[in-house]
Amino acid sequence: MPNEPAVTINGIKNCDTMKKARAWLDAKGVAYAFHDYKTQGVDRAALEGWARQVGWEVLLNRAGTTFRKLSDADKTGLTEAKAIALMLAQPSMIKRPVLEMGGKPIVGFSPESYAIAFG
Repeated sequence: MPNEPAVTINGIKNCDTMKKARAWLDAKGVAYAFHDYKTQGVDRAALEGWARQVGWEVLLNRAGTTFRKLSDADKTGLTEAKAIALMLAQPSMIKRPVLEMGGKPIVGFSPESYAIAFG
C-alpha cells in the first residue's frame, strides 16, 4: 500500500523506552507504523529474521521482570531455538523497541543510534 509508512516500530505501548523512541520519531516528523506485540502478538518469521540479523542474544531482554521470573531451568542452556520459543510465548521478553526500516533492525533506543539511522 502506498500510504503505509516505511518505518515500523515494534514493542509494547506502555514501556518507557518505547515512549522515548516514539517521542523521538514524532519530534523528527518520522511517519511510522506501531506494532504492539503484547496485544497483537509477534510473527515467528519476523522474530527469526530479527534474530538472524542482530543475534538472538541482542533480542532477548534478560533485564526484564518477565525473564527474571522464569525458572532456572528455562534460563539455563539457552539456545536460539529456546530463546525464540520463550519470546514467542511471552513477547515482553523481546528487547524494545525493534525498529524496522528496510535494512537491519535497530534493537533498543538511543537518540544517537536513531540520529544515525535517519541521517
